Amino acid sequence: MRMVKHLVFLLLVTFLATGINGSLLTRTASAQDAGKENLRETGRAFRSVAKQVGPAVVFIKVEKEVKQQNMGSGSLGGSPFGDEFFRRFFGELPQQRKTPRKNPHHNEIGQGSGFIISSDGYIMTNNHVVGDADKVTVQLLDGSEYEAKIIGTDPPTDVALIKIDVDEKLPALKLGDSNKLEVGDWVLAFGNPFGLSHTLTAGIVSAKGRSGIGLNDYENFIQTDAAINPGNSGGPLVNLDGEVVGMNTAIYSRSGGYMGIGFAIPINMAQNIRQQLIKHGGVTRGRLGVYIQELTKDLADSFAIDRHEGILVSQVMEDSPAEKAGLQQGDVILKLNGEKITKIATFRNKIAMTRPESQVELLVLRNGNKKKIKATIGAMDTDENGHPVGSNKLSELGMSLQKLTSDLAEQLGYTGSRGVLVVEVEPGSIAARAGIRRGSLIEEVNREEVETPEQVKALIKKSDRKTVLLLVRQGDASRYLALRIK
Repeated sequence: MRMVKHLVFLLLVTFLATGINGSLLTRTASAQDAGKENLRETGRAFRSVAKQVGPAVVFIKVEKEVKQQNMGSGSLGGSPFGDEFFRRFFGELPQQRKTPRKNPHHNEIGQGSGFIISSDGYIMTNNHVVGDADKVTVQLLDGSEYEAKIIGTDPPTDVALIKIDVDEKLPALKLGDSNKLEVGDWVLAFGNPFGLSHTLTAGIVSAKGRSGIGLNDYENFIQTDAAINPGNSGGPLVNLDGEVVGMNTAIYSRSGGYMGIGFAIPINMAQNIRQQLIKHGGVTRGRLGVYIQELTKDLADSFAIDRHEGILVSQVMEDSPAEKAGLQQGDVILKLNGEKITKIATFRNKIAMTRPESQVELLVLRNGNKKKIKATIGAMDTDENGHPVGSNKLSELGMSLQKLTSDLAEQLGYTGSRGVLVVEVEPGSIAARAGIRRGSLIEEVNREEVETPEQVKALIKKSDRKTVLLLVRQGDASRYLALRIK
């Protein structure tokens, strides 16, 4: 009897163990199936967006005839076709085709992306893709090609608008609201990397409001880890609803290819530019007329305020909208139209995008007291390229400068160095002929160290010589250059 009871017990234990293991296996298989289904669902979402967006993404080819110059070190004198600074951020985007060396001119061919925003043929892209081109050709998804007309460009934001004339209605993308993006949101990048037409990559929003990169005058980049490579420039960055939230513009790369950091212009900024380009062919920006600076800890302590709150007015320009409104040197601007201001770039962008003759409300801190000030925005004077008159451009030498920020120093290999960064060089200019390129660092002017564009300009202006002596660093090497001023 005991043997029977023992056998029954063993059978029961074996049955229960088998049941438990079976249950665990069932649950494991169920979890795996659920995981696979979630991945399939994500894939279906991406497929749906691809079908919706793909037909409105275009491949852009550009051609430009350039006069051969002896630039030194293989530089093309600041042309966006092939210099080192450009490659640093955009890689080897353009493919160059040159005529024989005996011909004083050569053709350069570049490529990029764009996206259709209206059924009648308007296309948005980057200024650096089409801005200097003599001929722009657009290729649609079905392979058909059309020559495009440049409606307008805005170099300070790197936005351009082109148009093709077609008989039928074209598929157009819906523009979303980039202000609603949050870090961690899924985004998809479309474009033609390395000429591979209509490519899709997926990633997330890594950061918002990136500025101080040194690419544009007005920066408010969306940072993403969606793979962006040379040729993606001008293509759309979209959300899971297929709405455009940004325009792919730049990569940070030490290799010329994708390294997990890409930048896109927020579509809200681009949309504002687009409307002005359609209406006027150019952009009019707002002007307040103040010099502002970040609040360091020491400055914040001296003003008895939170160092993360507000920006400091270091100078009010004479007869400016700011002076007329009553702003004073030493004021700390806390809010603009009710929104907190903590970054100079944010404030500068908002003022620039405000229509002239509009009124804004500033909340300032003055002598420990908060005060509301209303100011009527004026119109900014700009040059033919849309850059502010009196900006950091040395017209006599043909180059533009920018203060070396910590981010730029790290990206360009200048960590621990002092100097002023060259961000633009005009083809055929004095600077270009001397071999100065984008990404060069000016360390001295006439044997005096410099750290700001204003110092460079002041030293050149006060010099009574026809030649200005610059100590210029390119990569790891520094050399003296004597530039004869016209």
